[in-house]
Amino acid sequence: MAVYYADAPRGPLFPPLSMGDVDKAEHRIGRRLPELLRRVYTEVANGGFGPDSGLASLTDNNRAPGALSHWPSAVSIHERNRTRGVPASWLHLAYGGCTMEWHLSLTAVGNPVLLYDADGWVPDWGHDAHDGLTHASSSLRKWLWTWADGGDVWDEALNR
Repeated sequence: MAVYYADAPRGPLFPPLSMGDVDKAEHRIGRRLPELLRRVYTEVANGGFGPDSGLASLTDNNRAPGALSHWPSAVSIHERNRTRGVPASWLHLAYGGCTMEWHLSLTAVGNPVLLYDADGWVPDWGHDAHDGLTHASSSLRKWLWTWADGGDVWDEALNR
């Protein structure tokens, strides 16, 4: 798969953030990000690359050249999801398509990556957000490495 897409054009990355910007995002989230994710946002880019649709930005109002809408903001999505009953310890990483979202557990050991289906639970039936959840990867490190090595991040999530 990686060989097939090797020559595909890539859009520009959003510039890396300052530690001050990350601190502001963490304040809005109410939790500290794992060190690996802090480094990704301060040393690589403020989203726009990575598995599936690409990592969400930590800041609002980023727009890629030619895009009709702003790039997703993990912090704004986190705030929206909180009002919908999604636990505060889940941080949006990227969209997975349709009603699927990749999340990071900010509290579990190793920071596992979660695949969340917003349509996978019905509050009126006594469900909660955990009913729409699949543990996709045992850690953020493993999830990102799978993608960087040309693997499919869906494999582990769907082959349980």
